[in-house]
Amino acid sequence: MYFEGFLISVLTFLIIGLFHPIVIKAEYYFSKKIWPVFAVVGAVFIGLSLMTPSVLLSTVLGVLGASSLWSIKELYEQENRVKKGWFPANPKRKDK
Repeated sequence: MYFEGFLISVLTFLIIGLFHPIVIKAEYYFSKKIWPVFAVVGAVFIGLSLMTPSVLLSTVLGVLGASSLWSIKELYEQENRVKKGWFPANPKRKDK
């Protein structure tokens, strides 16, 4: 039996699940202005995935990169969720 596909699916699930709280915390502490960090990290991971000969590692790096890029959109949506009162706003942040 080949377990590589199963392992990729589990790692993808965990990576996507990991990025949800990362986006929430990033928006809380830094606002959506941190999006360039997610863009650079995403580009680096995708670039590394293109240069990695291992299918498993290349896939995981690609999923990390895509999740980081997708998180840019989620940062903007998280800001809207905070405005709606679904998540707490950071009272110490002065960008309001």
